[in-house]
Amino acid sequence: MFDRLEATEQRFDDLTAEMARPEVSGDYEKLQALAKERAAIDDIVSLYREWKRTAVALEDARALASDSDPGIAALGREELDSLTARRSELEAKVKLALVPRDPRDDRDVIVEIRAGTGGDEAALFAADLYRMYSRYADRRGWKTEVASVNESGIGGMREVIFEVHGQGAYSRLKYESGVHRVQRVPATEAQGRIHTSTATVAV
Repeated sequence: MFDRLEATEQRFDDLTAEMARPEVSGDYEKLQALAKERAAIDDIVSLYREWKRTAVALEDARALASDSDPGIAALGREELDSLTARRSELEAKVKLALVPRDPRDDRDVIVEIRAGTGGDEAALFAADLYRMYSRYADRRGWKTEVASVNESGIGGMREVIFEVHGQGAYSRLKYESGVHRVQRVPATEAQGRIHTSTATVAV
């Protein structure tokens, strides 16, 4: 695993150096291809570098823990516990990051939201889901474009189909498909009773 991580880190540094070359900075297509490859391994390299920093700090904490001064030794043991837990957490994240990516992860997506059980309240819930996904896309710098929408009279949506354009859109949204359910007192309820409403999402 560590040989692969070292090779990935070296490739990241090589790509950074290549992108800085004057003859490459003028070639937009090549620069874009290099930037895409570098972005694909950025998370792995960042995690691995943090893991290495933690390993160094762990060695320092071990030295402190064996100090003859009881106060310094206690401080070292405290650091040791914290850093050991952090290193284990980072190792798990690194292993997960090394799992081969789905080749479709960087593709754009089409999302379809349909109101399910619950009448007008389900349409309101579908509209809430649409706004949630739209704002999430905005925060990630993705573009959204509505293909079709069927609105209800009270601000809800019986159905909305929209496109999401941006790097990694499919990787982030692919698990959203399925039936979503909400239990709440709807705006359409006069007596304060809790209703269960559903909406289906297809990606």
